[in-house]
Amino acid sequence: MIVAVPLVNPWIELEPLTVAHRGELEAAVSEPDELFRWVFTWRPDPDGGLAGPLRQSLDKAARGEVAAWAIRRRADGRVVGSTSYLDIDAANRRVEVGSTWIGPAWWRTEVNTATKLLVIGHAFETLGLERVALKTDHRNERSQRAIERLGARREGVLRHHMRRPDGSWRDTVYYSILSAEWPAVRERLLAALGSADQVGP
Repeated sequence: MIVAVPLVNPWIELEPLTVAHRGELEAAVSEPDELFRWVFTWRPDPDGGLAGPLRQSLDKAARGEVAAWAIRRRADGRVVGSTSYLDIDAANRRVEVGSTWIGPAWWRTEVNTATKLLVIGHAFETLGLERVALKTDHRNERSQRAIERLGARREGVLRHHMRRPDGSWRDTVYYSILSAEWPAVRERLLAALGSADQVGP
């Protein structure tokens, strides 16, 4: 069973998600309509809070369906978002990195790059997985460019793959990184973290 464990690098700490993170996660949210336009699993409750999506994420984690983290930025100690392993298939040595959101105040900073460095590195280097997938809505061009800057390979589009909250059909763009590709991707991420031109989100 793959579960969330504490992960850290010089830029961020990933803390296994708990109910205690709710207040800090809600404080990181601004412009919720834009922020959660594409991340359906974290759409706020009618009152604007995150109690519902947080509970759903924790319930899935308890069943072994996801491994979920809160993202804490080391520069200021603030929780700035969340990320998860989805579609966990230990038998076939694969996971998907998804349900990732970062508060708009930390877009175009080191946070997304450092997060991907940790979760993808953990998948390959510690868990010994063979494949890490990432996916996004075909309309979300910003996310597609960010995933491509990570060095992931675009695999294709699943048409009418899932329903959006408004009932419309979403085509999903899939990307992947294989274990043999990870060393080059890791160097790409480290280089980005050492430059002013950050990768993503």
